[in-house]
Amino acid sequence: MFSDVKDADDAPPGNPLRRPPLWVLILITAISSFALQIVVPAMPGLALDFGTSFGIAQMSLSAFLVGMVLGQLVYGSLSDRYGRRPVLLAGLTLFLAGSFFCLFAWDITPLIVGRVLQAIGSSAGIVLSRAIIRDLYDRERSAQMLAYITAAMVIAPMVSPIIGGYLYEWFGWQAIFWFVIAFGVFVTGSCFLWLHETHFERGVTSSFADMLRGFGYLLRLRRFRGYAFQVAFTTASFYSFLGGASAVAINVYGTSASGYGWWFILISGGYMTGNFISGRIGRRVRSDRMITVGTVLSLLGCLVLLSVYLVGGLTSAVFFLICGLVSVGNGFSMPNGFAGAVSVDPSRAGAASGLSGALQMGIGATLMTVVGHTLSDTPLPVILMMLIGATLAWLAHLHGMKTPA
Repeated sequence: MFSDVKDADDAPPGNPLRRPPLWVLILITAISSFALQIVVPAMPGLALDFGTSFGIAQMSLSAFLVGMVLGQLVYGSLSDRYGRRPVLLAGLTLFLAGSFFCLFAWDITPLIVGRVLQAIGSSAGIVLSRAIIRDLYDRERSAQMLAYITAAMVIAPMVSPIIGGYLYEWFGWQAIFWFVIAFGVFVTGSCFLWLHETHFERGVTSSFADMLRGFGYLLRLRRFRGYAFQVAFTTASFYSFLGGASAVAINVYGTSASGYGWWFILISGGYMTGNFISGRIGRRVRSDRMITVGTVLSLLGCLVLLSVYLVGGLTSAVFFLICGLVSVGNGFSMPNGFAGAVSVDPSRAGAASGLSGALQMGIGATLMTVVGHTLSDTPLPVILMMLIGATLAWLAHLHGMKTPA
Protein backbone atom coordinates (compact mmCIF):
# COMPACT_ATOMS: atom_id res chain seq x y z
CA MET A 1 0.00 0.00 0.00
CA PHE A 2 2.94 2.32 0.70
CA SER A 3 5.89 2.25 -1.70
CA ASP A 4 9.22 4.03 -1.39
CA VAL A 5 8.49 6.59 -4.09
CA LYS A 6 5.35 8.63 -4.48
CA ASP A 7 3.11 7.97 -7.46
CA ALA A 8 3.94 10.14 -10.42
CA ASP A 9 0.58 11.89 -10.46
CA ASP A 10 0.82 12.74 -6.76
CA ALA A 11 4.45 13.64 -6.13
CA PRO A 12 5.73 17.19 -6.00
CA PRO A 13 8.39 17.73 -8.67
CA GLY A 14 11.90 16.80 -7.59
CA ASN A 15 10.90 15.44 -4.18
CA PRO A 16 10.82 11.64 -4.06
CA LEU A 17 9.14 10.71 -0.78
CA ARG A 18 9.87 7.71 1.42
CA ARG A 19 6.50 6.56 2.60
CA PRO A 20 6.31 5.33 6.19
CA PRO A 21 4.84 1.89 6.87
CA LEU A 22 1.09 1.96 7.27
CA TRP A 23 1.28 0.60 10.81
CA VAL A 24 3.43 3.56 11.92
CA LEU A 25 0.80 6.03 10.71
CA ILE A 26 -1.83 3.99 12.54
CA LEU A 27 0.19 4.12 15.78
CA ILE A 28 0.73 7.87 15.75
CA THR A 29 -2.94 8.40 14.93
CA ALA A 30 -4.05 6.04 17.70
CA ILE A 31 -1.80 7.04 20.60
CA SER A 32 -3.88 10.02 21.69
CA SER A 33 -7.17 8.14 21.64
CA PHE A 34 -5.52 5.21 23.40
CA ALA A 35 -4.22 7.42 26.20
CA LEU A 36 -7.54 9.22 26.51
CA GLN A 37 -9.78 6.19 26.72
CA ILE A 38 -7.69 3.73 28.71
CA VAL A 39 -8.46 5.80 31.82
CA VAL A 40 -12.23 6.06 31.22
CA PRO A 41 -13.28 2.82 32.99
CA ALA A 42 -11.37 3.92 36.08
CA MET A 43 -13.04 7.32 36.34
CA PRO A 44 -15.66 6.42 38.99
CA GLY A 45 -12.93 4.63 40.95
CA LEU A 46 -10.47 7.51 40.61
CA ALA A 47 -13.07 9.81 42.17
CA LEU A 48 -13.18 7.50 45.19
CA ASP A 49 -9.40 6.96 45.32
CA PHE A 50 -8.68 10.70 45.35
CA GLY A 51 -11.66 11.59 47.53
CA THR A 52 -13.36 13.85 45.00
CA SER A 53 -16.55 13.99 42.94
CA PHE A 54 -17.05 12.30 39.60
CA GLY A 55 -17.36 15.72 37.97
CA ILE A 56 -13.90 16.72 39.23
CA ALA A 57 -12.35 13.38 38.31
CA GLN A 58 -13.94 13.64 34.88
CA MET A 59 -12.03 16.90 34.38
CA SER A 60 -8.98 14.75 33.68
CA LEU A 61 -10.78 13.82 30.45
CA SER A 62 -11.91 17.35 29.67
CA ALA A 63 -8.42 18.67 30.45
CA PHE A 64 -6.98 16.08 28.08
CA LEU A 65 -9.13 17.49 25.30
CA VAL A 66 -8.10 21.05 26.20
CA GLY A 67 -4.49 19.95 25.93
CA MET A 68 -5.22 18.54 22.50
CA VAL A 69 -6.67 21.89 21.48
CA LEU A 70 -3.48 23.65 22.53
CA GLY A 71 -1.25 21.13 20.80
CA GLN A 72 -3.14 21.00 17.55
CA LEU A 73 -3.15 24.78 17.23
CA VAL A 74 0.63 24.82 16.91
CA TYR A 75 1.83 21.47 15.56
CA GLY A 76 0.39 21.84 12.09
CA SER A 77 1.88 25.27 11.46
CA LEU A 78 5.20 24.29 13.04
CA SER A 79 5.37 21.25 10.77
CA ASP A 80 4.62 23.39 7.72
CA ARG A 81 7.67 25.43 8.71
CA TYR A 82 10.12 22.85 10.14
CA GLY A 83 8.95 19.50 8.77
CA ARG A 84 6.76 16.68 10.03
CA ARG A 85 9.38 14.36 11.56
CA PRO A 86 11.16 16.64 14.11
CA VAL A 87 7.90 18.16 15.32
CA LEU A 88 6.33 14.72 15.75
CA LEU A 89 9.28 13.36 17.73
CA ALA A 90 9.22 16.41 20.01
CA GLY A 91 5.52 15.87 20.68
CA LEU A 92 5.95 12.21 21.51
CA THR A 93 8.74 13.06 23.94
CA LEU A 94 6.41 15.48 25.73
CA PHE A 95 3.75 12.75 25.83
CA LEU A 96 6.13 10.45 27.68
CA ALA A 97 7.03 13.19 30.16
CA GLY A 98 3.35 13.82 30.89
CA SER A 99 2.73 10.09 31.37
CA PHE A 100 5.44 9.92 34.05
CA PHE A 101 3.90 12.99 35.72
CA CYS A 102 0.55 11.17 35.89
CA LEU A 103 2.17 8.04 37.26
CA PHE A 104 3.54 9.84 40.31
CA ALA A 105 0.51 12.11 40.91
CA TRP A 106 -0.35 12.41 44.60
CA ASP A 107 -3.70 14.17 44.08
CA ILE A 108 -6.27 14.77 41.36
CA THR A 109 -4.75 18.18 40.47
CA PRO A 110 -1.28 16.92 39.43
CA LEU A 111 -2.99 14.05 37.63
CA ILE A 112 -4.96 16.56 35.58
CA VAL A 113 -1.76 18.53 34.85
CA GLY A 114 -0.07 15.36 33.65
CA ARG A 115 -3.01 14.54 31.44
CA VAL A 116 -2.75 17.98 29.80
CA LEU A 117 0.94 17.33 29.05
CA GLN A 118 0.06 13.92 27.66
CA ALA A 119 -2.56 15.47 25.44
CA ILE A 120 -0.38 18.28 24.11
CA GLY A 121 2.31 15.76 23.22
CA SER A 122 0.11 13.08 21.70
CA SER A 123 -1.88 15.54 19.59
CA ALA A 124 1.19 15.79 17.35
CA GLY A 125 0.36 12.32 16.07
CA ILE A 126 -3.19 13.24 15.11
CA VAL A 127 -2.27 16.46 13.32
CA LEU A 128 0.80 15.18 11.53
CA SER A 129 -0.61 11.84 10.41
CA ARG A 130 -3.25 13.75 8.42
CA ALA A 131 -0.68 16.20 7.07
CA ILE A 132 1.67 13.35 6.09
CA ILE A 133 -1.13 11.59 4.24
CA ARG A 134 -1.95 14.83 2.42
CA ASP A 135 1.75 15.16 1.52
CA LEU A 136 1.56 11.74 -0.11
CA TYR A 137 -1.86 11.69 -1.79
CA ASP A 138 -4.46 13.81 -3.56
CA ARG A 139 -7.77 14.63 -1.86
CA GLU A 140 -9.87 11.60 -2.83
CA ARG A 141 -7.03 9.18 -2.18
CA SER A 142 -6.32 10.98 1.12
CA ALA A 143 -9.91 10.40 2.23
CA GLN A 144 -9.61 6.73 1.33
CA MET A 145 -6.31 6.33 3.19
CA LEU A 146 -7.63 8.20 6.23
CA ALA A 147 -10.62 5.86 6.31
CA TYR A 148 -8.39 2.77 6.19
CA ILE A 149 -6.02 4.11 8.82
CA THR A 150 -8.83 5.20 11.10
CA ALA A 151 -10.54 1.82 10.73
CA ALA A 152 -7.35 0.08 11.82
CA MET A 153 -6.47 2.51 14.61
CA VAL A 154 -9.93 2.10 16.13
CA ILE A 155 -8.56 -1.13 17.56
CA ALA A 156 -6.74 1.03 20.14
CA PRO A 157 -9.84 2.72 21.61
CA MET A 158 -11.65 -0.60 21.25
CA VAL A 159 -9.25 -2.51 23.47
CA SER A 160 -7.93 0.31 25.69
CA PRO A 161 -11.06 0.55 27.90
CA ILE A 162 -10.89 -3.23 28.41
CA ILE A 163 -7.19 -3.04 29.29
CA GLY A 164 -7.75 -0.04 31.54
CA GLY A 165 -10.67 -1.68 33.33
CA TYR A 166 -8.77 -4.85 34.14
CA LEU A 167 -5.55 -3.01 35.07
CA TYR A 168 -7.53 -0.86 37.51
CA GLU A 169 -9.41 -3.80 39.02
CA TRP A 170 -6.29 -5.94 39.40
CA PHE A 171 -3.47 -3.50 40.17
CA GLY A 172 -4.86 0.03 40.68
CA TRP A 173 -4.73 3.19 38.61
CA GLN A 174 -0.91 3.48 38.51
CA ALA A 175 -0.72 0.31 36.41
CA ILE A 176 -2.69 2.09 33.68
CA PHE A 177 0.00 4.75 33.31
CA TRP A 178 2.83 2.20 33.35
CA PHE A 179 1.12 0.56 30.40
CA VAL A 180 0.69 3.92 28.62
CA ILE A 181 4.39 4.69 29.11
CA ALA A 182 5.40 1.35 27.59
CA PHE A 183 3.15 1.97 24.59
CA GLY A 184 4.53 5.50 24.20
CA VAL A 185 8.12 4.27 24.17
CA PHE A 186 7.26 1.74 21.45
CA VAL A 187 5.53 4.37 19.27
CA THR A 188 8.34 6.91 19.68
CA GLY A 189 10.99 4.34 18.82
CA SER A 190 9.04 3.21 15.75
CA CYS A 191 8.76 6.79 14.47
CA PHE A 192 12.45 7.41 15.04
CA LEU A 193 13.35 4.37 12.96
CA TRP A 194 10.76 4.31 10.19
CA LEU A 195 9.02 7.65 9.76
CA HIS A 196 10.95 9.82 7.31
CA GLU A 197 10.30 13.42 6.33
CA THR A 198 7.48 14.00 3.80
CA HIS A 199 7.22 17.80 3.69
CA PHE A 200 9.86 19.79 1.81
CA GLU A 201 8.07 22.93 0.63
CA ARG A 202 8.72 24.88 3.84
CA GLY A 203 8.09 28.43 4.91
CA VAL A 204 4.30 28.87 4.83
CA THR A 205 4.27 29.92 8.48
CA SER A 206 7.21 31.84 9.96
CA SER A 207 5.80 33.52 13.07
CA PHE A 208 2.95 33.39 15.56
CA ALA A 209 1.27 36.29 13.77
CA ASP A 210 1.56 34.46 10.44
CA MET A 211 0.05 31.37 12.05
CA LEU A 212 -2.94 33.39 13.27
CA ARG A 213 -3.35 34.98 9.85
CA GLY A 214 -3.29 31.52 8.31
CA PHE A 215 -6.02 30.37 10.68
CA GLY A 216 -8.06 33.47 9.84
CA TYR A 217 -7.66 32.79 6.14
CA LEU A 218 -8.90 29.22 6.55
CA LEU A 219 -11.88 30.27 8.66
CA ARG A 220 -12.97 32.70 5.96
CA LEU A 221 -13.37 29.77 3.56
CA ARG A 222 -16.92 28.42 3.72
CA ARG A 223 -15.78 24.97 2.55
CA PHE A 224 -13.22 24.75 5.33
CA ARG A 225 -15.77 25.85 7.93
CA GLY A 226 -18.19 23.22 6.69
CA TYR A 227 -15.69 20.40 6.91
CA ALA A 228 -14.02 21.51 10.15
CA PHE A 229 -17.19 22.21 12.13
CA GLN A 230 -18.87 19.05 10.86
CA VAL A 231 -15.97 17.06 12.25
CA ALA A 232 -15.93 19.14 15.45
CA PHE A 233 -19.61 18.65 16.26
CA THR A 234 -19.54 14.97 15.29
CA THR A 235 -16.66 14.53 17.70
CA ALA A 236 -18.52 16.55 20.34
CA SER A 237 -21.41 14.12 20.07
CA PHE A 238 -19.03 11.20 20.60
CA TYR A 239 -17.21 12.86 23.50
CA SER A 240 -20.57 13.58 25.13
CA PHE A 241 -21.04 9.83 25.10
CA LEU A 242 -17.49 9.24 26.29
CA GLY A 243 -17.78 11.73 29.15
CA GLY A 244 -20.79 10.04 30.69
CA ALA A 245 -21.05 6.49 29.37
CA SER A 246 -18.86 4.94 32.06
CA ALA A 247 -20.93 6.56 34.81
CA VAL A 248 -24.16 5.49 33.08
CA ALA A 249 -22.95 1.92 32.68
CA ILE A 250 -21.44 1.58 36.16
CA ASN A 251 -23.63 3.80 38.37
CA VAL A 252 -26.99 3.52 36.56
CA TYR A 253 -26.91 0.00 35.13
CA GLY A 254 -24.50 -1.65 37.60
CA THR A 255 -21.83 -2.67 35.07
CA SER A 256 -18.24 -3.29 36.24
CA ALA A 257 -15.27 -1.23 35.00
CA SER A 258 -14.10 -4.09 32.80
CA GLY A 259 -17.69 -4.72 31.69
CA TYR A 260 -17.86 -1.16 30.38
CA GLY A 261 -14.76 -1.89 28.33
CA TRP A 262 -16.46 -4.85 26.68
CA TRP A 263 -19.60 -2.84 25.92
CA PHE A 264 -17.40 -0.16 24.35
CA ILE A 265 -16.47 -2.64 21.62
CA LEU A 266 -19.87 -1.89 20.06
CA ILE A 267 -18.88 1.78 19.75
CA SER A 268 -15.43 1.18 18.31
CA GLY A 269 -16.74 -1.63 16.11
CA GLY A 270 -19.42 0.64 14.67
CA TYR A 271 -16.89 3.36 13.92
CA MET A 272 -14.53 0.85 12.35
CA THR A 273 -17.33 -0.48 10.17
CA GLY A 274 -18.14 3.00 8.88
CA ASN A 275 -14.45 3.69 8.22
CA PHE A 276 -13.95 0.42 6.38
CA ILE A 277 -16.98 0.88 4.13
CA SER A 278 -15.92 4.47 3.45
CA GLY A 279 -12.45 3.31 2.45
CA ARG A 280 -13.80 0.58 0.18
CA ILE A 281 -16.15 2.84 -1.77
CA GLY A 282 -13.99 5.98 -1.59
CA ARG A 283 -12.97 5.76 -5.25
CA ARG A 284 -16.57 5.44 -6.47
CA VAL A 285 -18.54 7.74 -4.16
CA ARG A 286 -17.62 11.38 -3.60
CA SER A 287 -16.50 12.18 -0.08
CA ASP A 288 -19.11 14.93 0.32
CA ARG A 289 -21.88 12.43 -0.32
CA MET A 290 -20.45 10.09 2.32
CA ILE A 291 -20.39 12.97 4.81
CA THR A 292 -24.07 13.55 4.07
CA VAL A 293 -24.88 9.87 4.67
CA GLY A 294 -22.83 9.81 7.85
CA THR A 295 -24.26 12.94 9.44
CA VAL A 296 -27.84 11.93 8.67
CA LEU A 297 -27.31 8.41 10.02
CA SER A 298 -25.78 9.73 13.26
CA LEU A 299 -28.57 12.24 13.74
CA LEU A 300 -31.26 9.61 13.20
CA GLY A 301 -29.50 7.31 15.67
CA CYS A 302 -29.51 10.01 18.35
CA LEU A 303 -33.21 10.67 17.76
CA VAL A 304 -33.95 6.96 18.13
CA LEU A 305 -31.91 6.88 21.35
CA LEU A 306 -33.92 9.75 22.82
CA SER A 307 -37.21 8.19 21.73
CA VAL A 308 -36.38 4.84 23.34
CA TYR A 309 -35.41 6.60 26.55
CA LEU A 310 -38.66 8.61 26.65
CA VAL A 311 -40.80 5.49 26.28
CA GLY A 312 -38.86 3.75 29.06
CA GLY A 313 -37.24 1.05 26.95
CA LEU A 314 -33.59 1.94 27.51
CA THR A 315 -31.32 -0.72 29.01
CA SER A 316 -27.54 -0.99 29.06
CA ALA A 317 -27.54 -3.25 25.99
CA VAL A 318 -29.95 -1.01 24.04
CA PHE A 319 -27.99 2.11 25.01
CA PHE A 320 -24.68 0.77 23.70
CA LEU A 321 -26.23 -0.87 20.65
CA ILE A 322 -27.87 2.34 19.42
CA CYS A 323 -24.72 4.35 20.18
CA GLY A 324 -22.82 1.78 18.10
CA LEU A 325 -25.10 2.54 15.17
CA VAL A 326 -24.45 6.27 15.66
CA SER A 327 -20.74 5.45 15.46
CA VAL A 328 -21.22 3.84 12.05
CA GLY A 329 -22.39 7.23 10.78
CA ASN A 330 -19.42 8.90 12.44
CA GLY A 331 -17.16 6.47 10.60
CA PHE A 332 -18.53 7.74 7.29
CA SER A 333 -18.41 11.45 8.05
CA MET A 334 -15.22 12.02 10.02
CA PRO A 335 -12.40 10.73 7.75
CA ASN A 336 -14.02 12.40 4.74
CA GLY A 337 -14.46 15.62 6.71
CA PHE A 338 -10.80 15.65 7.73
CA ALA A 339 -9.68 14.93 4.18
CA GLY A 340 -11.83 17.80 2.94
CA ALA A 341 -10.49 20.22 5.56
CA VAL A 342 -6.82 19.58 4.71
CA SER A 343 -7.53 19.69 0.96
CA VAL A 344 -9.17 23.12 0.78
CA ASP A 345 -5.67 24.63 0.49
CA PRO A 346 -3.02 21.86 0.22
CA SER A 347 -0.20 24.37 0.85
CA ARG A 348 -1.60 24.83 4.36
CA ALA A 349 -2.39 21.17 5.05
CA GLY A 350 -0.59 21.23 8.39
CA ALA A 351 -2.30 24.40 9.58
CA ALA A 352 -5.69 23.14 8.38
CA SER A 353 -5.19 19.84 10.18
CA GLY A 354 -4.18 21.62 13.37
CA LEU A 355 -7.00 24.15 13.31
CA SER A 356 -9.68 21.58 12.50
CA GLY A 357 -8.32 19.34 15.24
CA ALA A 358 -8.31 22.20 17.75
CA LEU A 359 -11.93 23.03 16.93
CA GLN A 360 -12.75 19.34 17.24
CA MET A 361 -11.25 18.97 20.71
CA GLY A 362 -12.34 22.37 22.01
CA ILE A 363 -16.00 21.82 21.18
CA GLY A 364 -15.78 18.21 22.30
CA ALA A 365 -14.32 19.21 25.65
CA THR A 366 -17.12 21.72 26.17
CA LEU A 367 -19.91 19.20 25.69
CA MET A 368 -18.04 16.57 27.69
CA THR A 369 -17.70 18.99 30.63
CA VAL A 370 -21.41 19.77 30.51
CA VAL A 371 -22.18 16.05 30.65
CA GLY A 372 -19.79 15.46 33.55
CA HIS A 373 -21.40 18.15 35.69
CA THR A 374 -25.05 17.33 34.90
CA LEU A 375 -25.03 13.53 35.29
CA SER A 376 -27.04 12.09 38.14
CA ASP A 377 -28.96 8.81 37.98
CA THR A 378 -30.13 9.10 34.39
CA PRO A 379 -28.50 8.90 30.93
CA LEU A 380 -30.58 11.85 29.68
CA PRO A 381 -27.74 14.47 29.78
CA VAL A 382 -25.58 12.16 27.65
CA ILE A 383 -28.37 11.61 25.14
CA LEU A 384 -29.22 15.29 24.84
CA MET A 385 -25.60 16.37 24.31
CA MET A 386 -25.14 13.63 21.70
CA LEU A 387 -28.24 14.86 19.89
CA ILE A 388 -27.11 18.50 19.98
CA GLY A 389 -23.71 17.57 18.57
CA ALA A 390 -25.16 15.41 15.78
CA THR A 391 -27.66 18.12 14.80
CA LEU A 392 -24.99 20.84 14.61
CA ALA A 393 -22.70 18.53 12.60
CA TRP A 394 -25.42 18.04 10.01
CA LEU A 395 -26.11 21.79 9.84
CA ALA A 396 -22.38 22.57 9.49
CA HIS A 397 -22.17 20.18 6.55
CA LEU A 398 -25.14 21.87 4.88
CA HIS A 399 -23.45 25.24 5.43
CA GLY A 400 -20.25 24.11 3.74
CA MET A 401 -22.03 22.55 0.78
CA LYS A 402 -23.57 25.88 -0.22
CA THR A 403 -20.29 26.70 -1.97
CA PRO A 404 -19.34 24.62 -5.04
CA ALA A 405 -16.24 22.42 -4.58
